[in-house]
Amino acid sequence: IWLKSQLLILNKKENNMITQLKGKLVEKYPTHLVIDCQGVGYEVNISLFTFGQIKKEDTIKLYTHLQIREDAHLLYGFITELERAVFRLLISVSGIGTSTARTMLSSLTPKDVQNAILSDDIDRIKSVKGIGLKTAQRVIIELKDKIKNLQGIDEIYQKSNNTNKEETLSALEVLGYSRRNSEKVIDNLIQGDPERSVETLIKLALNKL
Repeated sequence: IWLKSQLLILNKKENNMITQLKGKLVEKYPTHLVIDCQGVGYEVNISLFTFGQIKKEDTIKLYTHLQIREDAHLLYGFITELERAVFRLLISVSGIGTSTARTMLSSLTPKDVQNAILSDDIDRIKSVKGIGLKTAQRVIIELKDKIKNLQGIDEIYQKSNNTNKEETLSALEVLGYSRRNSEKVIDNLIQGDPERSVETLIKLALNKL
């Protein structure tokens, strides 16, 4: 009984225990990653959305959510804070667990989920495997007001990325590299680690161009 009560307490605090991971990408699969953080390997469950955003990078940063159950501790990773925020809102709805929430974010982008809820698009939400009519209705009713607050969550983050991208592209153009060839490389580098400085982006890009 004592152990169960402690697990329940931990479960309520789970969101704050591990909030992000940054380390070496060791293994990459459509459903999960293995990240080496200073010698400790973390298996992280991911959506297809996150999988699609991760390119062939050595270092990766993910925003995380830890689910503590009696039989397992499961770590979920997200390429953006917005995706994690949407995931957490989804699992707050009765009838939607972490597996269904991950499936939704594998079928739809975080923005798609936001737009579907805000526009009362029940059919789009129902299109996700494991979600029926009643659950789709519940998602819209319970999350419509909450999901409005997520609008703009990545705007500052995106603005910073765009500034670094433009400065990097301009520098590479001065060095004689075409903007068209450089842009794809820079996008991949930023997606792999959004916090990279312009100087770091230029150095890494030169090795790939």
